[in-house]
Amino acid sequence: MKSIDVRKPQPFDARDLAACQPVFDTLVKEAGIDKASEEAARIAAIVVELYRQGVRDPEHLRIMVEGARGLFGRQAVSSHAAA
Repeated sequence: MKSIDVRKPQPFDARDLAACQPVFDTLVKEAGIDKASEEAARIAAIVVELYRQGVRDPEHLRIMVEGARGLFGRQAVSSHAAA
């Protein structure tokens, strides 16, 4: 039988925001997205959700969000093209 975890999620506090903000800033800057756009709001929501699910490493967060939003490879492609 499956069990469901019904514990209340922990509040998202200033320390959590401080950990997520640089990831968000990097993602929108690299993708050329306006921070006030709907796409930026989606990115922020994904960053926070992944963080709440336990993804704490900034690089892992960035990679996962890039994959989820189809942003991955933009810099990697241009780096490989130059090589």
